[in-house]
Amino acid sequence: MKTILDLLEERLDDLLNEKGNEKFYKIPSLWYDPYKNSNEKELWVSPYEFYLNRIKEIKKIANEEPASLPQKGWTKKSVIYNIFVRHTTSFDHNNDGIININENYNGFRETGTFLKSIALLPYIHSLGANTIYLLPITSIGIDGKKGTLGSPYAIKNPYKLDENLSEPLLNLSVEDEFRVFVEAAHLLGIKVVLEFVFRTASIDSELALEHPEWFYWLKKEIKDRESGSNDETKYGPPIFSEDELVEIRKKVETNDFSKLSAPAESYIELFTETPVKVIRENNKIIGILKNGDRCRIPSAFADWPPDDTQPVWSDVTYLKLFDHPDFNYIAYNTVRMYDEELNKEKYKVAELWDNICNIIPYYQKNFNIDGVMIDMGHALPSSLRQEIVSRAKEVNENFVFWEENFLMKQKSLEDGYEAVVGYLCFDAHKPDKVKEFIGILSDSGFPIPFFGTPENHNLPRAASRNGGVQFSKFAWTIINLIHGIPFIHSGFELGEIHPVNTGLCFEPWQIADFPPEKLPLFSEGQLCWTNENEWTNYLRKISVIRKEIINPIDYRTENIVYLNSSNINIISFIRKGIDDKSYLFIGNMNPEKGLYFYVKLPPISKSFRDMFSTKFFQFYNNEIITNLNPFEIMFGELVFKDE
Repeated sequence: MKTILDLLEERLDDLLNEKGNEKFYKIPSLWYDPYKNSNEKELWVSPYEFYLNRIKEIKKIANEEPASLPQKGWTKKSVIYNIFVRHTTSFDHNNDGIININENYNGFRETGTFLKSIALLPYIHSLGANTIYLLPITSIGIDGKKGTLGSPYAIKNPYKLDENLSEPLLNLSVEDEFRVFVEAAHLLGIKVVLEFVFRTASIDSELALEHPEWFYWLKKEIKDRESGSNDETKYGPPIFSEDELVEIRKKVETNDFSKLSAPAESYIELFTETPVKVIRENNKIIGILKNGDRCRIPSAFADWPPDDTQPVWSDVTYLKLFDHPDFNYIAYNTVRMYDEELNKEKYKVAELWDNICNIIPYYQKNFNIDGVMIDMGHALPSSLRQEIVSRAKEVNENFVFWEENFLMKQKSLEDGYEAVVGYLCFDAHKPDKVKEFIGILSDSGFPIPFFGTPENHNLPRAASRNGGVQFSKFAWTIINLIHGIPFIHSGFELGEIHPVNTGLCFEPWQIADFPPEKLPLFSEGQLCWTNENEWTNYLRKISVIRKEIINPIDYRTENIVYLNSSNINIISFIRKGIDDKSYLFIGNMNPEKGLYFYVKLPPISKSFRDMFSTKFFQFYNNEIITNLNPFEIMFGELVFKDE
């Protein structure tokens, strides 16, 4: 029986026969040869032949290495490769120096697509990844869009995919191209996880045309407040007094959501009732009230803390999850820290909740996805979150949920999540924080798995930190030895330094240097696929070491032994692996100078051989005394005296 992957293969074969194999289409050589058997960084290929051969390569790997997708508990066994489809596989295929977004090149897009992501699967498989996590792939709003392409988080319709992720020449629907991607990934034993956003929508959402009651509405003549302004006649985050802020924080911190402080009456009066008619006018959604007045959908803003100074977001709005006459406004107490008077069964917008709860089952049944990351899942009403999880589990009991939460708490497990982002990504470049983190793993551990990575799409790139690629290698080595889920943000392995977004931990001058037009989250951009500093071979080497010595599902604290060293920049610990073997890691995290130091070892330590330099070390007085250059690592099996 033919699969949809077979149909794509036939389509490409027909195109090859029809159009020939002229080599007019440039690609990174890594897409063609992940193991770099050629010194060339780029290749000219026939696109029809290249994509056809990639499908054949996927089938070949699947035949030679039959893969069975793990079932229950597979999250702990994951090695994640994070893709933003539009960006990860974007490339200047005609070599004219730009990524063209307005016209196709001989029928092919230069921005990233599912076809190019399919071609990338052998490369991802070669890195040792067994899970792909996709940033949102749904349709994107136009009104108020950021950059040249808009944000993937400004979701126009959660049930529709972004048409720009398809290749026009194939004459396949974008849905079918995504189905092929999932099928091909599964052939290689790779799970597919999607990110979803459930409490916001684009301000020109298609849902508003049919269900205006699912949205908040603002008087059309009300202007948005400028950043830094306190003009309460304009729309922006509600302004609270210092006394109100103290009271709000006190109540929220003690989980008291009764009679939370409401915004000023002048703010509440900016909002209107639900319009009786909704129209689309010049790509904008306009509401018509009973009296004929016009209204608009207000933009969202940072909802917590209540005095966040960010200006309103231009492209998204909050969905109206509850309908109560006294809470017809957007504020911290209606979209996140829900007032207990509002957060009641009788006030929930039942049809909207049902629509939200059916999104994941739709993608399970139509595309066979394996899991989801919920953006700001902890900000959803608990009963809604529980229903979302329940309906997905009814379709597939092994379906997984990950949470975009920087804390690693028991509550996330209780809420149905199997992993969280965690906070290591914020601290991986700080020696004192890394030592502290390893100490926690050795002492008490964390109740839920976390992503092991020094970067994600909202943070500065690891290679832009002090030490550059050497820091990236150092961090990747530690990540693969401690408890956690190794996480490769696409471009990490290439030494990419250009951020995807300036969402977290950026200085004001950096944010000024990277407006939306220069950020791939909102505009066209290409990863440094031809970078001389790419380090894919080292990444594979460490992934193989982890696979050979680590039991990924064994999170016992005794598997990590924190070691004291004589210098704050020296990271040292013992990792206990399979077959009761112990492995010693020592590394110098000082980016500027070599260090001479000593590390105290367990009293029965005898010797070890560093697998990177092959140096052999014997210990005296239970200490190792040596020196390491910046980001130099020692790692090998530790031998004890009674062995």
